[in-house]
Amino acid sequence: MLKPTLLAAGLAALLALPTAAQNTNSGTDKFAQLETMLPTPNSYRTASGAPGTDYWQQRADYNIRVKLDDTRQAISGDEDITYTNLSPDVLTYLWVQLDQNVMDKNSITTATEVGQIQPRMPFQALDYLQKSEFDGGFKIAEVKMKGGKALPYVINHTMMRVDLPTPLRPKQAVTFSIKWSYNINDQTKISQRSGYEFFPEDKNYLYEIAQFYPRMAVYSDNQGWQHKQFLGNGEFALPFGDYRVSITAPADHVVGATGTLQNASEVLSSAQRQRLDQAKNSNKPVLIVSPLEAERAELTRAKDTKTWTFAAKNVRDFAWASSRKFIWDAMGVKQNGVPVMCMSFYPKEGNPLWGKYSTEVIAHTIKTYSKFTIPYAYPVAISVHGPVGGMEYPMLSFNGGRPEKDGTYSADRKYGMISVIIHEVGHNFFPMIVNSDERQWTWMDEGLNTFVQYLAEQEWERNYPSRRGEPANIVAYMQSDKSLQTPIMTNSESVLQFGNNAYGKPATGLNILRETIMGRELFDYAFKEYATRWAYKHPTPADFFRTMEDASGVDLDWFWRGWFYSVDKTDIAIDGVKWYTVDSKNPEIENARKREMINKAPQSISQQRNLQDIKKTLVDDKPELKDFYNQYDPLATTEADKQRYQQMVKGLSPEQQQRLNSGLHFYEVSLKNKGGLTMPVIVQMTYEDGKQEMMNIPAEIWRKNNAEVTKVFITEKPVVSFVLDPLQQTADTDLSNNSWPQKAAPSRFELFEYQQRAQPNPMQQSALQQQEKKPTGTSTGGTN
Repeated sequence: MLKPTLLAAGLAALLALPTAAQNTNSGTDKFAQLETMLPTPNSYRTASGAPGTDYWQQRADYNIRVKLDDTRQAISGDEDITYTNLSPDVLTYLWVQLDQNVMDKNSITTATEVGQIQPRMPFQALDYLQKSEFDGGFKIAEVKMKGGKALPYVINHTMMRVDLPTPLRPKQAVTFSIKWSYNINDQTKISQRSGYEFFPEDKNYLYEIAQFYPRMAVYSDNQGWQHKQFLGNGEFALPFGDYRVSITAPADHVVGATGTLQNASEVLSSAQRQRLDQAKNSNKPVLIVSPLEAERAELTRAKDTKTWTFAAKNVRDFAWASSRKFIWDAMGVKQNGVPVMCMSFYPKEGNPLWGKYSTEVIAHTIKTYSKFTIPYAYPVAISVHGPVGGMEYPMLSFNGGRPEKDGTYSADRKYGMISVIIHEVGHNFFPMIVNSDERQWTWMDEGLNTFVQYLAEQEWERNYPSRRGEPANIVAYMQSDKSLQTPIMTNSESVLQFGNNAYGKPATGLNILRETIMGRELFDYAFKEYATRWAYKHPTPADFFRTMEDASGVDLDWFWRGWFYSVDKTDIAIDGVKWYTVDSKNPEIENARKREMINKAPQSISQQRNLQDIKKTLVDDKPELKDFYNQYDPLATTEADKQRYQQMVKGLSPEQQQRLNSGLHFYEVSLKNKGGLTMPVIVQMTYEDGKQEMMNIPAEIWRKNNAEVTKVFITEKPVVSFVLDPLQQTADTDLSNNSWPQKAAPSRFELFEYQQRAQPNPMQQSALQQQEKKPTGTSTGGTN
């Protein structure tokens, strides 16, 4: 037990003053402003983080005609692109993205991949290694002007430069066309963001199609053309525009796509159109194509085709799905009075999970994200179940999560499916509306989206088992070897531990900002302001950082510097505690206190043994050796002591007399920032009577010394323990040094017996137990 040290009354105030050591910063000042690291504000992007008065962005409008070959699993199409130059620059050429070339036989993605051959490898791994044998790249048949004149072009892997016959000046537009084709990949063998799944039981295909057409690259004020090669991780940077897409597929297929269906009377039956109208005002999903209808379609093989035409306004991309296996359900929700059709397309293999949850999850996501960002203004939001585990496009997403063949599923499968639908539908906001550059900064869409996904999950179900968002969930990553980490502010293709870095760490950082650093009110206002400012525009990291500070009035440069630009970790430790009490100068009080301390002090081992071994001392044997001091009590209070105290008190003011007799306790707590990451200091004090108090000290406590500080706590009651970050709000990576007195941080290890066969999920186990409980020997036949 720590013993209190007496403190002269005048010294108490001095403890609150910083010492020379506390004013010393070693190395880089973690509170230095980010001005030298962020781009200089200008008339396009302001210092506040808002678009400037001269902000501009390009526009690309598409008219696309595409045909699905269900026999050869191939795509062919042609498109007219109208590109409008709204920049102040003169353009002599345009850059077009050919992302499908990631599956070209000569793909630089395959050529630059690294890995090792393992002694035991599944067939799927070998399929992936041999994917270079698949010819899946674009076959460009022609590029020409609207009037028919051929345009020269150069293909550089996943980018194509189209040279214009005359320069495209500001405020001018040009229309040109491209004709192309490619082979669709088997998604179960060559995992990409698009592909098909074959169902051998009924010999049908399910197609999820994206990146299927040559797309315009972004030309922006902050970097010119974004024509970095698509290597696989860095997704897509795309301009906004209007789309009209006609999809020709087998007549017995159901097609879902970005935008609204323009020719429902040509492709849907009257019953299906009636159900679709009914769904608009329904508060639960309505089946447009029922399971029975889908199973009947699985048996057909139409030789003729239908063309489904969709239109979408002010979107950055377009994707679609097609299969005769699709069940289709829908329900309507409203955002600011605007009706939104939430729809799901899924094969029977997705039930019962998909019929029960998918469309409800879409509606919940639209409502929750709209609350935290901006109202969803697109007319539809679609979730498609197929071979792609999770991928997003405007108004449409591809999502995994399939139950077992017997219809059972584990809790992980259920919540994994709900989470991926929330996540991919949520991408409508980041980056489909708040249109960041995914090719450069994955975290700006994945990280922000994962954060709002966490908020939506918690509003779906109390104590939802969110995988990412809670600070404790990122600790293992931040504890890992720094050589295996990269700062969040790393280009998408160079990120290590992609999921932790691009999804988990930024999402957790935003949660820490919201709950611990800024508070919900300030954070939510600033985050909504960012979404409002940059809706349907192209924000950069600097725009996000500056807006969050501008709208909240909170200086966060230290947080961006540590959490986003470094791989430092949170590890704040209690290095020591000193306990002081004020000397009241009252001899009766102080002498009694000293006597109590002496009486409570434990005897040394020598003293204890001497009581047993030494039966009588010499002085005990010869009392004549005793003198005055054998009877003297130094802690006895004399009249002279009392008079001196009274005289001293008379010279003090009433306020000084009160302080002298306050009985306050002073605790000098030494703190060390061992992890290097600056964070608030959250302290929980437990008093002698068992009551607790929590204090949240802002991160600025470290501003004059980033490595170690001393904080004085003044309490009316004795403190028996100090604990840092008891609710794990800051992702502290070492809890063993967070307590005084020190406590061992619990950890666990697991014993298991290796099992080669997968165990039944809980639903299957329950069914087996119910079967075992059934009585045996009962007859199931009728009477004779």
